Amino acid sequence: MLINNDLQQRVHTLSRALLRRQATVTTAESCTGGAVAATLTAVAGSSAWFDGGFITYSNRLKTQLLGVSTELIAQHGVVSEPVVKAMVLGACQQAQASYGISLSGIAGPDGGSALKPVGTICIAWGAPQQVIAHSFHFDGDRDNIREQAVIAALSGLTQYLHNTD
Repeated sequence: MLINNDLQQRVHTLSRALLRRQATVTTAESCTGGAVAATLTAVAGSSAWFDGGFITYSNRLKTQLLGVSTELIAQHGVVSEPVVKAMVLGACQQAQASYGISLSGIAGPDGGSALKPVGTICIAWGAPQQVIAHSFHFDGDRDNIREQAVIAALSGLTQYLHNTD
């Protein structure tokens, strides 16, 4: 995967923060289909802080692989802050990672509703002790929405690490 200079710089900034902490990161992705992991591993040396991630596109795999409860999904919907927080926790536990990033959303072109239109993406990042989630609305086509989600996910974890220094 080729990444542009901006994304490459974001990954380098994140990698320096992880290396300073001697920490690792994992991903749990739905709507981005592994694009965050692909972006992280596009930079040489990423094996020092990235062991792997999870693409859990279906609710079944979110439950089976990450331990997200069916009750939580039923109560809040799969595109929700509580679900992406649970995805981070499950991914960190399964990968034995220091930090995690998770995403779930509606990248389109279909699937949106009045309450959660196309472009709604929930992202969580953090460590098992503290996970932060935020809901975003991105504009554009499917590719633009997914790219914006990757940028927001990387920026969010970098900011989280900066704030917890």
